[in-house]
Amino acid sequence: MKNILLFIALVVTSISYAQNIRLEGVIQDIGKSPLEMANVMAVNQATKAMDGYAITTDKGKYILNLKPNTAYSIKLSYLGMQNKEITITTQSENMVQNITMESGGIELDGVEIVREMPVSIKGDTIVYNADSFKTGEERKLEDVFKKLPGFEVMADGQVQVEGKKVAKLFVNGKPFMEGDTKLGSKNIPSDAVDKIQVMRNFNEVSQMKGLENNNDDIALNIKLKKGKDKFWFGDVSGGLANDKGYIFNPKLFYYSPKTSINSIVNLNNIGEVSLTSADFFRISGGARNTIGKSGTTLNLNRNFFGLSGGDNVAKASDKFGTLNVNHSVSKKWTLTGFAAYSSTFNQSITNSDRGIFEPNTTNIATLENRKNRTDSRNNAFISKLGSKYKANDNFQLDYDVFFRKNDQQDIDNSQSNFSSTSNGTVFNSSNTVVAFQKQAPASFNQSLNLFYTQNPKSTWVIEVQHQYEDEDPFYNPQLSVNPYQNSTSQNPNDPSAVFVNENSLNIEQSRFVKTNKVDAKVDYFYQISNKSILNVTVGNTNAFQTYDSSILQILQNNSVNPVEQEAYNNKVKYSFNDVFLGVHYKFIKGKFTFNPGFSVHQYNTNNQQFNNPFQLNFSRFLPDMFARWDLKKSENVTYNFNVANRFNDVNSLIEGYIFTNFNSISRGNAQLENSLVTSHRLNYSKYNLYNFTTIFGSVGYTTTKNPVVNGIAFQSIYSTSDRLNLDAENESLNGNLFYSKSFQKYYKVTGGVNASWNKNFVLNRRIVSGNTQEFIQGIENVNHGYNLALATQFKKYPNIDLGYRINFSEQAANSFTTQTPTVKLNYYFLNGLNINWDYSFNRFKNETSGIANNFEIMTASLNYIKKDSKFEYRIQANNLLNTKSRLNNTFSVNGFNANETIILPRFVTFILKYNI
Repeated sequence: MKNILLFIALVVTSISYAQNIRLEGVIQDIGKSPLEMANVMAVNQATKAMDGYAITTDKGKYILNLKPNTAYSIKLSYLGMQNKEITITTQSENMVQNITMESGGIELDGVEIVREMPVSIKGDTIVYNADSFKTGEERKLEDVFKKLPGFEVMADGQVQVEGKKVAKLFVNGKPFMEGDTKLGSKNIPSDAVDKIQVMRNFNEVSQMKGLENNNDDIALNIKLKKGKDKFWFGDVSGGLANDKGYIFNPKLFYYSPKTSINSIVNLNNIGEVSLTSADFFRISGGARNTIGKSGTTLNLNRNFFGLSGGDNVAKASDKFGTLNVNHSVSKKWTLTGFAAYSSTFNQSITNSDRGIFEPNTTNIATLENRKNRTDSRNNAFISKLGSKYKANDNFQLDYDVFFRKNDQQDIDNSQSNFSSTSNGTVFNSSNTVVAFQKQAPASFNQSLNLFYTQNPKSTWVIEVQHQYEDEDPFYNPQLSVNPYQNSTSQNPNDPSAVFVNENSLNIEQSRFVKTNKVDAKVDYFYQISNKSILNVTVGNTNAFQTYDSSILQILQNNSVNPVEQEAYNNKVKYSFNDVFLGVHYKFIKGKFTFNPGFSVHQYNTNNQQFNNPFQLNFSRFLPDMFARWDLKKSENVTYNFNVANRFNDVNSLIEGYIFTNFNSISRGNAQLENSLVTSHRLNYSKYNLYNFTTIFGSVGYTTTKNPVVNGIAFQSIYSTSDRLNLDAENESLNGNLFYSKSFQKYYKVTGGVNASWNKNFVLNRRIVSGNTQEFIQGIENVNHGYNLALATQFKKYPNIDLGYRINFSEQAANSFTTQTPTVKLNYYFLNGLNINWDYSFNRFKNETSGIANNFEIMTASLNYIKKDSKFEYRIQANNLLNTKSRLNNTFSVNGFNANETIILPRFVTFILKYNI
């Protein structure tokens, strides 16, 4: 590792270029007033290349780093001013040049210069000229994003700009794949991109701009190059790898003024994951969802297994296809359609050592070694049909309908060996388990949003959302050893008294959960003046859920023992209703914006279990507050405060036990009450186009009163738990700071700090001589991490990306340190060859025990494409070092886990791509 870093350092230091001189000054109008965000560009008169550009500060100041003893044409543009061009010749020393611009500019001339400028500004929109930042090795849109000042591509593929998550992605003004930035950034070819527009203060509904607090919302619009906006474009790639590996990945795009069509297909078994479970839920998450900000949260606990993959599995195959169509029926009416299908198979293999603590101590009561293999199949389909009708500037009607269907199956094989200590005596045991689970859940969501501006002062908004879900998880664990035989417990509901006393145990558990939820609200906005708005909201959330579950025991002679005790069956009906009234007043004082308000709620809940009803009827006053201080156009501080009621759904209310795993049974609590969550968050954001610096920081503090926890009791590796409210208050404090700066045209530095502290109360139980003892513990966790990265953006030299991250955490009286240095090398040369090399090293150390684990992964690729050729050739190697497994240690209040996960082997793939 040290040799690699030394080599990289030598490569970086060996790259040299002529010493630049600095040209600086002030851009002002004829009245000597400084012009903020004016565009300044220096064109080398000999080479005709752009050697420098700048955006002026609020004081009109600019700085250009230029070559000495060179003649330049300095071009200036500013909205509302005449374009200006002056000629200078640099010397060997720094220079000062103040420039005065005159009013009366012609917008068309301004547009012409904007096309040449790397960065330009028009109102709330920042425009990046993509070609100005490309260095040659870019293949996808995300490669361009990584070069832009203020942009960050996160580990999950999502994009942040100026420290804020991008809300939606458009291509030529049309949503790309439901606006998903991950699908867009990883699939749109970089050579099709002309401009990248950052739309700040974004709101899809023009009537709502200024009425809502959307100042921090950001969207991106990708402008395509000429020739890409009226014809099909994209690429088709396919490849073969060792060990019968393969990949087939066609991507086709079509854009015209009225219609856009996007199609992506990816078939592979080399670990390329098209969509994760989080991606599927994000894409099908619905429309505006401002109803969710009412102050009430009803947590719908989905029983979906989810999608998995990546390099954390031993085998993987992924079949994915998606189609997105946008069509303008007329100038007033637009239709959108989206569909995606994913079929995955993953095999995961883990070896784990687990220690279970005695309650309220760190003494180990049970040690377990488990070998586990899981084969997972998941077929998932989502689709959406959307309609947007904008009759005029005063009326808009949106309707969206989503449908999702899954077909999931898991087969889990595990061998568990464990030893437990009780009263000084050590018991050794083992169990072989084959567990089968399957389900085919379906969900249907629809939303209707109407926006009507009655007059310049009055605007009405109606939002209605309907959600339906049908879940049917089935679970069949088969244990070679029955852990509930020969028990001395006197509890008639104890598993040993319920299941037939055989040496082995074979259980079939069926569950059926249905959810119907309707949210509706009406907003009225009254503009009292240009700087004050009154908002009145009336709304209702109504949910109805049913939960039915039953358990059968399959005996060794294949007969059936139906478990009929109510303690192991569930037949529950649950209804939830929230009627609320909200009032908010937004006003502006100078650079300050305030929006205080409150909502009054009337709650009615009712759950019936075997004809035993339990009801809650109460009212609650919930205040909230938004404040913003705009120090400058691109620098602000925001503060958010709110109090919310958090309710649990039917999954937490069931009184009958269910198997959540082969070694754990749990139940809910019909008399659960809501938790009261109070949160404060302070954000700071600054984006300086003058020196291309981004600073973003936030601090948040949250308290949760009456939290819902699991009360858990262990008997060796087997546990029983239930849900209950604790008369306690959980606390959490977290903060982060991000810094990014591009300088001297060739370098980009990023750094960050994040820290968190939380104190949560948990309930543990210990069974002694048939009696249960309870222990309430307050557990504190502390985490803080630091990262630093340096990237180059040369066009003629190799580009290096060096990164280092270190994280410290303290959990359950144990301290951990994780260090992750990374190195990336990109080199485009000989007008067609491109080398990519990526190496990361992970070192995890338990500072308390001194045990350390190392994990390293390396990938590399070689691309070749001849100029003006449509064919591209690629050789890539994943897991080049053929690392066999990944190690991970975790601690909690109940114990620790040391996991070894087998990962995908080395794949060397030859890929041929045809660019359409």
